Amino acid sequence: MRILTINNKKDEKILRQPTKKIDFKNFSKKELKGLIDQLKITMGKANGVGLSANQIGESLSVFVARLGEKFYAIINPKIIKKSKETIILEEGCLSVPGYFGMVERPEKITVAGFDQKGKKIKIKSWGLLARIFQHEIDHLRGILFIDKAKKVYKIADNETRIIV
Repeated sequence: MRILTINNKKDEKILRQPTKKIDFKNFSKKELKGLIDQLKITMGKANGVGLSANQIGESLSVFVARLGEKFYAIINPKIIKKSKETIILEEGCLSVPGYFGMVERPEKITVAGFDQKGKKIKIKSWGLLARIFQHEIDHLRGILFIDKAKKVYKIADNETRIIV
């Protein structure tokens, strides 16, 4: 599966559109599992730590994330609580290849949504996981990290960075 990038105008148009909430009545468990598996595989092949459905051309409100050995798949996510404390860190994106920027985000958040079986979930997160969740939820709203970055810069091809 190909990851959409801003280097292609048609791709960028898709990336900039808010996604549609998933209605569990319209999707079988097998279909949702298939989409989540495809996101997980595509993210893994790209060495990313997060990937939203619209990054592979599906206008659906779901993302996957991985931190260490822990894997997350959240459907119809929303941030229901965020800390007043913020932190500015470098971010990159599989859909914005070769560019990074410093982005300010709340240090801690609580995300509510659903798992792939339609069960309500609530996850408290902080640090890198909170940043990944916020980055992916922005994707689902049609927002890219470059829209929030104080400064965006290109890196050399041989530099290694963590890409959300």
